[in-house]
Amino acid sequence: MLHKVLIDTDPGIDDAMAVFYAALHPEIDLVGMTTVFGNVTTEIATRNAIVLAERVGQNIPVAKGAAVPLVQTPNPVSDFVHGTEGFGTMPPQPIQGRALDEPAHEFICRMIHENPNEIILCPVGPLTNIALALRHDPSIASKVKDIVIMGGGLDCGNVTEYAEANIWNDPHAADEVFAADWSVTVAGLNVTSQVVCYPSDFEHLEQASPVLGGFLNEAAQFYLDFYATLHEQKRCCHMHDPTALIAITDPAYFSVATHALEVIVEGERIGQMKHSENPDRKEHKVLMKVDSEAVKKQFMSTIEGGF
Repeated sequence: MLHKVLIDTDPGIDDAMAVFYAALHPEIDLVGMTTVFGNVTTEIATRNAIVLAERVGQNIPVAKGAAVPLVQTPNPVSDFVHGTEGFGTMPPQPIQGRALDEPAHEFICRMIHENPNEIILCPVGPLTNIALALRHDPSIASKVKDIVIMGGGLDCGNVTEYAEANIWNDPHAADEVFAADWSVTVAGLNVTSQVVCYPSDFEHLEQASPVLGGFLNEAAQFYLDFYATLHEQKRCCHMHDPTALIAITDPAYFSVATHALEVIVEGERIGQMKHSENPDRKEHKVLMKVDSEAVKKQFMSTIEGGF
């Protein structure tokens, strides 16, 4: 089966892992990328998305998206996790192409209408562009095939005790996405944190795929150093964003529960994704358990097949 996927992204090191996976996987047609703030500013995210498209040698359209959340004051970018320019200590990477003139939310709507019931939206950053697309044209809810989100997680957080970064960066947008009448699959921290990469994994990828694996290995060193501060100096990293893509190609690696969801938009628990008692909310799929070794093996083998 060929999946038409549109990735909404704030690249970002694990975003780069996700984009390379999608571009290389034979069952994914990466039809476009849209960009958003989060790991870096939207300006840098847009350049970085073009960098990734050009690295894989594919003509993937990139549309620049929202620069700020729907309501709240923007949080600082996560440069302490991903580096000032998003790819660790790498300086700004040169690009040949440019973003579309079309804003991200309009591009999302157009792609859904041009490919009815075929597009899978895969946002791996804050959900601002997805909420704006829904506001711009509510009819897309009945025409999108699926929305597979890296974000949230029941009873867990990474920027606070309660909140995961993507949801925390625009909780109002996330709540609008969960309130809509469409199909959503959530790959949250409870599963993505179970899939772990080590320095030896990135070294192997560089040997197997010098261009793409080499890029990931160089970018990942900063990421590994950050995670070492959280894991008693053990250099490893969670495979957050790629896991959402692997949930598209290999859903059998995950167990799923269905829940109506909402997001807390104020107070000390802002950004928390939780069960909703609202009877009007549609139930969505929440990934609960993961075959972490199978997911990691799928990622590694796909990148190994690069160049």
